[in-house]
Amino acid sequence: MGPLHGVRVLDASTILAGPLACQLLGDFGADVIKIEHPTAGDGMRGHGPSKDGVPIWWKEISRNKRTLGLSLSKEDGADIFRALAAQADVIVENFRPGTLERWGVGPDVLHAINPGLIIVRVTGFGQTGPYASRAGFGTLAEAMSGFAHLTGQPEGPPTLPAFGLADSIAGIAASSAVSMALYAREKNGGTGQVIDLNLLNPIMTAVGPGPSVFQQTGVIGERHGNRSTNNAPRNTYRTSDDHWVAISTSAQAIAERVMHLVGHPEVIAEPWFAAGHSRAEHADELDEMVGSWIGARTRDEVVDAFADAGAAIAPIYTAKDIVEDPHVRETELLVEVPDDDFGSVLQHNVMWGMSETPGAIRFTGRDRGHDTDEVLEALGLDRETRDLLRSRGAIS
Repeated sequence: MGPLHGVRVLDASTILAGPLACQLLGDFGADVIKIEHPTAGDGMRGHGPSKDGVPIWWKEISRNKRTLGLSLSKEDGADIFRALAAQADVIVENFRPGTLERWGVGPDVLHAINPGLIIVRVTGFGQTGPYASRAGFGTLAEAMSGFAHLTGQPEGPPTLPAFGLADSIAGIAASSAVSMALYAREKNGGTGQVIDLNLLNPIMTAVGPGPSVFQQTGVIGERHGNRSTNNAPRNTYRTSDDHWVAISTSAQAIAERVMHLVGHPEVIAEPWFAAGHSRAEHADELDEMVGSWIGARTRDEVVDAFADAGAAIAPIYTAKDIVEDPHVRETELLVEVPDDDFGSVLQHNVMWGMSETPGAIRFTGRDRGHDTDEVLEALGLDRETRDLLRSRGAIS
């Protein structure tokens, strides 16, 4: 049933942070109603690869969500949205600031209808400030957070991720914020609130204390490729069978085990080896020792040797490697989910385990407007009224 069983969420967001937040809430039991434009549909349907015209990513990002085609910009659609909000616990939206207010469904209006409502407003830069009205996307947050500046080779350009990193971090943060707000509502007599979440803040936090370091020391971090300024050896290394592995030596004991394993225990006695930051200053030397040892062996030989030595290593995986990994399979990090279009589809499992109130994938992402009649019939709209609203383009 999940810890959020009985919580109703209106997902009025698109690409990507809001939908991911609502996916997580749905995975753990919330009744999520996905609201999308009645004719254009949700933009997420066009993201990522498709098979036979069916979008694969949609199947996961919109799983456990009932779908409702509804135009909030039309008066009839706004009326329905207000009626749904009266029965909801959470609304997640990511329109530009002022858009909901212009449609007559802003927080003041909705809280007058339902004082306990939690409204999550996901934007690029927040509801206030000089950038509030700007178009905001994860790419911009990845650029402005310091992530791109620190990512890539020293002689190369700043590097953006090949996936929605900022959006995903913000989506996970939003699901946490909703949990806090639900708890606060329970403690505070049923009062809801507005959560103002921008894409920039979560990834800026994840990038680390660069602003604090600059403020205190004037130092600006630079790109170091796959190396770390905090420890060494830490890099990616090619094996003899043309695979790649990554190692980490954040703990001193691990660094010592690595150097014993690769045949250079003598370096451990060097004074600079005793701390991660000073080992990082000798990265060239350490990488040569580690890289030459790894380069003479296959990936399996390297991974097994590191595991036997109690040192930290991981192969660098493609999607194929992930699917075939025995640990991923046995712990069900990926699961086969029944699906009307594909028969079954492999998806990421719910994000964490809970011993007493576990999450579950109840169904995959549905067709546009799949549940419109069910949702609106529960609101008391008969078929004649629904047909009239369809003719006006308010629903699908």
